Formats: sequence, structure tokens, C-alpha cells
Amino acid sequence: MKTSRREFIRNASGMVGMSMFPHVSGGRPKSMNKTHVKISGVNSDFIREPLIRPFGFKGGYMSEIWQSVAEIESSNGIKKTGLCSQSVLWSDARVFAGHSEAGGNALMYAMTEYGLRLIEGESFADPITLVDEILDPVLDYGRKITGLKDLRKTFALNALVGIDNAFWLAYAEENNLQSFDEMIPDRYRPALARHHKEVASIPLMAYTIPVSEIRQAVNDGYFFMKIKIGQPGTQEEMLQKDMKRLSEIHDAIGNETTEFTTNGRIPYYFDANGRYESKDTLLRLLDHADKIGALEQIAIIEEPFPEEKEITVGDMGIRIAADESAHTDQDALIRIQMGYQAIALKAIAKTLSMTLKIADVAHNNNVPCFCADLTVNPILVEWNKNVAARLAPFPDLGLGLLETNGHQNYLHWEKMVSHHPYPDAPWRSTHNGVFRLDEDYYAKSGGIFEPLPYYQELFQKK
Repeated sequence: MKTSRREFIRNASGMVGMSMFPHVSGGRPKSMNKTHVKISGVNSDFIREPLIRPFGFKGGYMSEIWQSVAEIESSNGIKKTGLCSQSVLWSDARVFAGHSEAGGNALMYAMTEYGLRLIEGESFADPITLVDEILDPVLDYGRKITGLKDLRKTFALNALVGIDNAFWLAYAEENNLQSFDEMIPDRYRPALARHHKEVASIPLMAYTIPVSEIRQAVNDGYFFMKIKIGQPGTQEEMLQKDMKRLSEIHDAIGNETTEFTTNGRIPYYFDANGRYESKDTLLRLLDHADKIGALEQIAIIEEPFPEEKEITVGDMGIRIAADESAHTDQDALIRIQMGYQAIALKAIAKTLSMTLKIADVAHNNNVPCFCADLTVNPILVEWNKNVAARLAPFPDLGLGLLETNGHQNYLHWEKMVSHHPYPDAPWRSTHNGVFRLDEDYYAKSGGIFEPLPYYQELFQKK
């Protein structure tokens, strides 16, 4: 007997929705028992967007970011387009190091195409079910084409972002859901119950950003600095570079003040992307920070250690956040049990579907969340902003946090902004370090439900 595509998906992915953890989401939320969406057609393409300068983290440097585009059509004739900014270096640095930059991007794009072919002709109750059912098959395919038997799950999730977004939009229209608030299933609404009037806009200071630009960012009103640490070299070389960089930055902005923090100081947000191989090395950096008077301004250190080392962090005396190691809701709970005191949500990198589940786990365990960027395009910024705008206020700040650094890194950022449905809306851009979110913003959900002619034309030309 011939195995159907749907049976293949189920057999490949195993039992969907089961969980061994008390607060991990499982099964289908009651509020999502709506119209099933049958996918009658799929398509994809990509655009290569160059960067202003090499973008360094995880000991590597990117020169461009591929914007993949997924289109799905339902059996009712509803066509929707979803975007994805690919980040091979972030998702799995081994793929980036083992291939040309274009080659690594082509592998991720191939996984997006594979995911689309899996869902073509199938019906799904909701987007969360779709991602649950195809994540493992897409990951298995990725492991075959990359040759990595332990390819990171975030690599597959990154590849599925465009598909997930397109399906959320189709699902919303099929069920007459007209806003982001209406689209959130009841089960996940407690974690996204706020409507912030302001969300902090966090710029990213990568290895190559001159200190003068960091100083200018503060002068422009930015007050929450994300600083890449874990520079290239041996562990000792990395540490010395990071200490020097921290000293230079603290000398430049350490005495600046802000109205948005309880202590009136500029918070530092360090992102190591797993480059520190031991607690001792990180503690030496913190000792240096203490010596120069910067320690009390360190609000977050994100992903300091390699995931596979499974280092507990509850005794570090500082808030450690999980990012790429919290691949799924189950992984997020494990990190919380290891002492992580914050979760970086990435609806634009791990799919909105998986992000809702991770946010739910964090909320149920009283762990604060914020939204981190993947250097995404202006439209994906709005998907992330919709999440950041609804999270509980971050401790000691009283507002939501949203990293966005595309304006710092894309060569053609202004042209990319022109493809936004509301490029001139005041809530789209940063003002004095924050996004000001009014009733118009929430009514329009940041424009995510609007057509995207520039990207849709990719398919009309064929």
C-alpha cells in the first residue's frame, strides 16, 4: 500500500504534542479548533541582500543575508506570502564554516523548499500543528544534505519561518481573524497579555562597529546596548579582546544616564553566542567588568556557553539568557531548570508557532522574555514587534524589549523599508530609543496582514 504524504510526515516526526515536562505546551489548543486549511499550491524564491560591512559573531563574518520567500495557496484560493531572513552562522556555525557563504544559504533554502513540498496537498488544523508535524522531517532532510547528524534544530526552524508566517496569514483569513490579538490562541494569551505603549529598541554592536558609532547611538537616544562578545581566536585571545572592547565601550558611554532604568544607568546586554567554553573564563570577564565599574550595568549575558556542555548558570550572580539553545519549548524548560533567568524569543528565527510555546513555558515558570533580532528585514521586524509589544515588562525597565539591527547592517535598508506596507507610520521606526505603539499600531498589527507586492511579484513574473 502506498504511504500518503500525511502518513510520511507523521511517521517521520513521531508522536506530536506529547511532553514529559509539566509546563510544556502539548496537543491542540481548544481555541484553534477552527477551519482546517488545505494547501493546494506552494512556491518559493529568494533575494540576496548585501551588508554594509562584514557582520561578525560566533567567530565568523557574514557579508550578505538571503531573504527567502514562501508562498502558499489554500484550496479556497487564498494566497499568502511569508518572509524569512536566513542566518546560517547563527543557526549552526558549523554549516557556515564548512561551506561557502552562498553554499550554506543554499542548504537552508533547500530545506525551506523541502518543507513546502511536504505540506503541498495537505490540510492542517492550525499553524502550530503544521510546524509540529514537519519540523522533524525537515530537520532530518537537513542532516542528510549538510552531512551533520546533529544539525541544530534552530537551523530547521529558521528555514521554516517563511512557511509558518504564510500559513498563519492563510489560517487567519480562512477563520476571519483580523488582528494579531485575535490570531493568538487562548492558551498562549496569558504570556502575551500586554499592550505596551513603548518598547525599547535595542541596537546591536558587533565586533566591527566602531566605538564612535556606539557613542552616536546613545546620543541618538538608544539606551539598551547589545554588545557582541566572544571574538575570534583562542579562549585567551578572545577574552583579552573582549576585555579591551568592554573597557573602550564603558569609557565612551558608561557615565551616560537614562530615564528608563531604575538605577538611571545605560544597561549592557552581552551576547556571546556560546563562545565561552568555561565558567572560569566568563568569570574573568566579569571580574574585569567589576574592576572598571561596569558590572552593575550588565543586565543580560546571552548564551555564554556552548549548548552541548550543559553548564548550569544559577550561581553566576548575573542574569543569563538562553537564545539558540532554547530551540523548542522543551529545551526552554531545560534551560530554566539549569538556572537561566531570561529567554530571548525569536519569532523571526524559530517560527511564531514555536515562539508561542516557548513564551508559554517561560510565563508559567516566571521567567522574563524579550525579543532578539536575526538582522531581519523591516516586515519581519513587525512580526517580532507584535510579540515584544505584548510580553510582560522586563525587570527593572517597565517596558518590553526588541532588538532590531537591520538599519545598522543592510546596505539597502531604506529600499527594504519602502516594501513595508506602512513605511512612514510613526510606530515603524525608533524615536529616542523606543518604538511608540499607539492604537493605530495595534489596529493594524504592524501591517503584517497587508499584501506584499514587491515580494509577491517574484512569483507573478514566472
